[in-house]
Amino acid sequence: MEHKKRSATHRPEYQELLKRLRRARKDAGLTQVEVAEALGRPQSYLTKCEHGERRIDPIELQEFALLYGKPISYFLPRDLG
Repeated sequence: MEHKKRSATHRPEYQELLKRLRRARKDAGLTQVEVAEALGRPQSYLTKCEHGERRIDPIELQEFALLYGKPISYFLPRDLG
């Protein structure tokens, strides 16, 4: 039986990262518009990031973490094993 490799954005760990990204923004009391403005990006950028339509690179994750007042480890899976 051949196994199809799932896109990284469809992995449960990445979906958890997206859930934490949305939660962190809300915990910080920020709207998508406010975050987009703070990052100098259009709101569509943030919407695509939060919904997994655009993959978040490590530098972008660091920007989100700083803006939301969270350590990068907050967004990452606790255990991959």
